[in-house]
Order: sequence, then C-alpha cells, then structure tokens
Amino acid sequence: MPAFILLTVWTAVRVLGRNRLRAGLTMLGIVIGVGAVIAMVSIGEGAKAAVAQRVASMGTNVIIIFPGAMTTGGVRSGQGGAVTLTVSDALDLKKRIPLLHETGWGKRDVMQIVNGNKNWNGTVNGVSPSYLTIRDWSFTSGGAFTQQDMDTAASVALVGQTTVDNLFDAGEEPVGSVIRIKNMPFRVIGVLAPKGQSAQGSDQDDIIFIPFTAAERKIFGTQFLGSVGAVFASTERQEDLAPAVEQIREVLRLRHRLQPGQEDDFMVRTQVDIGKVQEGASETMTLMLFTIASISLLVGGIGIMNILLVSVTERTREIGVRMAVGAKRRHIMAQFLIEATTISLLGGCLGIVLGVVGARVTSVIAGWPTIISPDTVVTAFAFSVAVGLFFGLYPANKAARLNPIDALRYE
Repeated sequence: MPAFILLTVWTAVRVLGRNRLRAGLTMLGIVIGVGAVIAMVSIGEGAKAAVAQRVASMGTNVIIIFPGAMTTGGVRSGQGGAVTLTVSDALDLKKRIPLLHETGWGKRDVMQIVNGNKNWNGTVNGVSPSYLTIRDWSFTSGGAFTQQDMDTAASVALVGQTTVDNLFDAGEEPVGSVIRIKNMPFRVIGVLAPKGQSAQGSDQDDIIFIPFTAAERKIFGTQFLGSVGAVFASTERQEDLAPAVEQIREVLRLRHRLQPGQEDDFMVRTQVDIGKVQEGASETMTLMLFTIASISLLVGGIGIMNILLVSVTERTREIGVRMAVGAKRRHIMAQFLIEATTISLLGGCLGIVLGVVGARVTSVIAGWPTIISPDTVVTAFAFSVAVGLFFGLYPANKAARLNPIDALRYE
C-alpha cells in the first residue's frame, strides 16, 4: 500500500510537471488564500494586542465615573448637561467604601499653550494628585505636584511627550521652563513618560496636568465650583471591581437623592468593561478579515476542481487503459485526490511564506502591529489541504465512475 501511494504521488507530480503553467495558475488561488488568511489574522491579532496594551495603560483596576444624563421635567439633557459629580462625591466615596484603594478627580479642556514663540492647542487637565497615582503615570524627568500644591492652587504643570515635542526645541529641558495657559504662567515641574494611544484611540501624550484647584480658579473659570468632569477610583484586586461598582452606585444615588425607579445621573465604567468592548470590536474585525481571506481559499478550491475536471476529460483514454489492466475505482479516485492534495500542499507552503512576508511588510509600511501565531499558520495550511481534498472529490469520483469500455473508445 505505501508503494502504491508513493507511485501515485510520483505520477501526480509528473502530470503536474507536464502542465506547469496550468498547475501554477491553479495553485495561485490557494497561495493567495493561505497568504491572505495568515496576513489578515496576524493584523487582527496585532490589533487585539494593541488594544490590550492601551487598556493596560489606563492604570490598574481603574473605575471611571462620568456625569450622566439627567431627566428634569420630562426633558432629558445630554451627558454633562447637569452638574452631577463633585469633589465631595469623590472624597465621600473614598470614606464610605473600604474596597476603594484611592479616589481622584479631574476636569479637562482644549486650550492654547504658549512657550516663547511656540504655541500648541493641547488638552489641559485639572486633576488631583491621587489621579496620577490611579492612572499610574510615571516621569522621564521631574516629578508630580503635591497635595500642598493642590491646597495652594500652585501654578505648576506636568507635560506629556507630544506637548513637549510641539512646545520645546529638540534637546531643550522642559523642567523649570515657564509656559502660559490662557495667558497665565505655569512652571513645568515634570515630563510624563509616554503612554501612546488610549483605548479610544486618542493620544494620551498630548496632555498637560495642573492642580485641580489652579485649573478651577485660574483657567477654567467654572460657574460651579467643585464640579468635576470625571471621578476616578481604583481597587487593590480586580475581583473587587464589580462589588465596588455596586457600592459606588448606592452611595452616589443616596448622595444625589435619587428616588427608587429614577435613573442614575452618572455612569460607572471599569477598566475591564472598556477592555471587553474594545476586545469584542477587535475580535469582530479579526473574524471579518478571516472570512474575507477564506473566500480566496474557496475560490482556489474551485480552481482546483475546474482544472481536475479538464484533466479527467483529457485523460479519459488513459483512465480506460488503467482500468483495463486491473486498476480499481479506488485507485483512479486516489490518483486524482492526490493530485488535488499535491496542488493544495504546494500552494499552502508558498502561501505561508507569502502570508508571513505580507504581515511583516504591512507592519513596516503601515506601522500596524502584527502577531503571527503558529496556530494561525497551521490552521490556514490545514484548511488549504481540506479545500483541495473537498474540491478534488467530485472530479476524482467522476474519473473513478467512468465506464472502461467507453473510456477506451474516447478520442
């Protein structure tokens, strides 16, 4: 039996060798299909890893509370349309909920920042010192502002790398420099370590942090003192996030005097929630890319079936001779199946090379992260072989069912 298989494989290779151009064009569909599957899935996996990294950059076990919509007199205002979160809320949450390791708050706005003859429209955030701890911000130079800076509304600032690149000359040390925000001078005391894009895709390094009290009194000119754009909290363990969220809702509903049945005037999101949403979107994209790429494999399989049907017609007399000298139907069927498998195997191998090279080139040219998983390579290769077998089955069966006498008479 092994000798028969080897002989059949050798015969299949010889037949394909006699029609190199036709075999190559038939194989091209499999090559492109396997290469597309590997490249597309690698891009999708890279996107998932990038999202996970962005979510991790938020900090550790982070809870974010946003001011939510409020219904007043039957009219529903938009998010942030009412003052629903305050500094007192953040302080009371820390006091009442033991699960919370830390709470902080902040408010942001896009403003023009000036340094000498350079200016930049960046995001200015008035935050509490605890916010920097919750978000796990580190520094490349200088350091954070203190509670004393917060209490005295000190005019000090921390700048992100994107802001540094646009406000300072190359090689210039930002720490100690004085920048102007809304025509108010602020002394730079720290440069934040780069974090890259956020889970929502915004540049986290295009940022300036100043004490919340300084922002409130000198920059924002808010009408409602003590109101915040968001409250941040963290827990020691990830498993504490869910119960902490429930306790936060209870405390805030009580503080905001919300009646049973009345909707919340705030929204609570955890790092895990944000990660799941982003991961779900990435998985959907990966599945979509895999589906699109798989269509190329199916087209390649149709090409194999088409060329084998032509081959059966061309070799009808040869099949009749083989049957006349004792070849059984299973032998004829095996021959054409092995030819189909040989095409798909060679196409799969070349497709792996194409997919790996394509993923690397995409990563270099477009700057997209790619992760080439061995499981993806094996799955794509196995799928290509399965496609070859499946689409080779009908031509092989047709060849095996030929009547030997009619086949010998065929011209």
